[in-house]
Amino acid sequence: MNYTLNLKGQLFSLGQPVVMGILNVTPDSFYADSRQQTEEQIAQRTRQIISEGAAIIDVGACSTRPGSAPVSQQEEIDRLRMALPIIRKIQEETDLAPLHSDLSALHSSLSIDTFRPDVARMAVEEFGADIINDVSEGNEQMFRMTARLGTPYVLTSVQPDLRSTLLTFARKVQQMRDLGQKDIILDPGFGFGKTVDENFQLLSQMDKLSVLELPLLVGISRKSMIWKTLQCTPDEALGGTTALNAVALMKGASILRVHDVKAAVETCQLLERLKPLNA
Repeated sequence: MNYTLNLKGQLFSLGQPVVMGILNVTPDSFYADSRQQTEEQIAQRTRQIISEGAAIIDVGACSTRPGSAPVSQQEEIDRLRMALPIIRKIQEETDLAPLHSDLSALHSSLSIDTFRPDVARMAVEEFGADIINDVSEGNEQMFRMTARLGTPYVLTSVQPDLRSTLLTFARKVQQMRDLGQKDIILDPGFGFGKTVDENFQLLSQMDKLSVLELPLLVGISRKSMIWKTLQCTPDEALGGTTALNAVALMKGASILRVHDVKAAVETCQLLERLKPLNA
């Protein structure tokens, strides 16, 4: 389906899949190469994400890796207030080399990876964040905040199977609609509340989530479902990530959230070439 998002009054097309590049302003994310802490590292990573063709930069300042202890809200805010002016400045200076011609008027959009409503509010009101990406499965406080801000919201599932994922999504989407939330993106939550087998089972059935008629975001980049299966490390999991990203696209993903932007953009381009042949 030709989904669109309203980003501050400008329509952002998801008619063809796009890539969201990960920028972690943390010292403890599970994939070491995604950690950017100095101003120079943040600037370099921002330029890389944009130059490799990502349509969205997803900035996280509080690690949600399994077993991690969240930093305080103030620490998360302080990290973002250090990083976001750098990212925004580079976005303003750099035109996105878009994957699709209909995005040619847009710079890369800014997504904030947080489960805290006050962090979301700060990022939108102080830095003009475009999307809130919440990996916590959400709550009414966050739903009310994003509805008030008018910001597209990523709802993540921590459920272990397709049935419970569908039921939870349906209930929470209705809850958000009742509060006035307009744009909702669904993330099946690979790696959250699921065993390796449950992750693969859900991926194999992910196309059934299309019944909800909302765009899907998939974040499986270098996760344990890949490196545990291949008996390797996250550093060695790019090939497996690329393979499963291709599966996710065939199962209906509109957004790929990744560490390795260039590989994901190329995967999107190649899968798009197949579509007319299968029509």
